[in-house]
Amino acid sequence: MKKLILTTLTFCSTLFMAQESRDKGILGDYDGNGTKEYAYTKVSDCTDECDGTCETTIYFSDKKIKPFTISPANNGGIYNLGDLNEDGKDEIGFYPGWCTSCWHGFHVYTLSKTGWKPLVPSISTHCSQWEEEKFPIKKDPKKKGYVIITSSEWENDDIRIKSKSVKVN
Repeated sequence: MKKLILTTLTFCSTLFMAQESRDKGILGDYDGNGTKEYAYTKVSDCTDECDGTCETTIYFSDKKIKPFTISPANNGGIYNLGDLNEDGKDEIGFYPGWCTSCWHGFHVYTLSKTGWKPLVPSISTHCSQWEEEKFPIKKDPKKKGYVIITSSEWENDDIRIKSKSVKVN
């Protein structure tokens, strides 16, 4: 628990807006109405060995905000990423838990008029990237309307961590 708290504090202090919570949910203004609501997760049909459908649904304390499901995912980390695309709403990040492998996609979602949709394609991450505290996404401080995506890639028989600036809508 102590390690989780230290990791969360490190991420928050180095990344300004990204906040993570696994227990009580994460506070944010996900619909842009000026009122904060909690986002929290619930796992469906998944054993400790990741047998079953293994779907994780993200729910909101404001029932007007529709929940959405990520599959496969045996719970995971949910993050308030702040307003990455400058639409007045906080984006949600989700790092799915799984029983095997260090490779996981980091998902970034934004609420549109038609519901939740990916802001960017899933970001490939390896546990070594997380151990080096290289968070997958943040606003690009030098370019308005851009984010910096940091991903893990297999290159020349090794894992490489690379960053690039990408325009978001």
